[in-house]
Amino acid sequence: MPKHLTYRDAGVDITRGNEAVNRIKAIAESTHRPEVMGGIGSFSGAFRWDDAGTLLAGADGVGSKLLVAQALDRHDTVGIDLVAMNVNDILASGGEPLFFLDYIAVGYLDPSLIASLVQGIGEGCRQANCALLGGETAEMPALYSRGVYDLAGFVVGRQVKRWEPPVPGDRILGVASSGFHSNGYALLHRIIADHGLAWDQVYPQCQDKTLGECLLAPTVIYVQAIRRLWESHSVRGLAHITGGGILENLPRTLAPGQGARIIRDSWPIPELFSWFGSLGQVTEAEMFRTFNMGIGFMVVIPAGEAQSALDLLHQTGLQAFDVGEVVEQPGVVLV
Repeated sequence: MPKHLTYRDAGVDITRGNEAVNRIKAIAESTHRPEVMGGIGSFSGAFRWDDAGTLLAGADGVGSKLLVAQALDRHDTVGIDLVAMNVNDILASGGEPLFFLDYIAVGYLDPSLIASLVQGIGEGCRQANCALLGGETAEMPALYSRGVYDLAGFVVGRQVKRWEPPVPGDRILGVASSGFHSNGYALLHRIIADHGLAWDQVYPQCQDKTLGECLLAPTVIYVQAIRRLWESHSVRGLAHITGGGILENLPRTLAPGQGARIIRDSWPIPELFSWFGSLGQVTEAEMFRTFNMGIGFMVVIPAGEAQSALDLLHQTGLQAFDVGEVVEQPGVVLV
């Protein structure tokens, strides 16, 4: 076992993924119509469409978190994750999710399994006030073994909010996650395998839940709370903290040349993150680049509105913290 386990050791190379994105940018740009706004790299694609204004679109999946659901034979929550990963991205672009489509690929089509998966998708859509229009179910026994499936989702929304760009001194609020959400599970699986952890065992760090139940906690859907916030406050940027963590997602909402100063002890990092980091001897830098570290969404807001924004988020039932500020130097610095 490596002295300091990394996401790459678990089979996922973020740098290689970024290179792939860079290589396909030109291909995507060669297909653009005049209505396309921006390019690859935003939280969602943007398309100007007549009287409908700007449409936003996104696609995402659940990843190897599905292996937890399949190991436990519990499939009614990963659909929430699927919707969340899509609609939270639309939200980060100032969008209202309108409708959702799913793609379910299975090795053996079990109607009860499909119903359970769609039950979660429906619940996620209700939380996001987003219509489930339909989707596709593909049975491919030559590609997937019995009991194995994959999920993908696609969302379309409309942009309802635009904001002024951040300025140095703006505060950065971190809204709590419910756990690992749907990122970093390849590394978690590696640590679990290396240490012989059991899905059905209750560990102290899981707070009276089994390890499997703990890791199946659905991704938070932030749509309703953040929409309340931007209706009453001068939001200047939003970031969905997914793959790449705070270090790679927060800069996507800042202006060119700007960066962020993040105070590490300004929010309580959940014990579950620290436990897995200790078991895998994962460095702090790798933890912050792989996991959300307890922060699932970030808000950039003028300093004078930070406290009232925190109060509003708390009223919605979410934990939120003032975690840092916008600075004039590029990059995210943890202090």
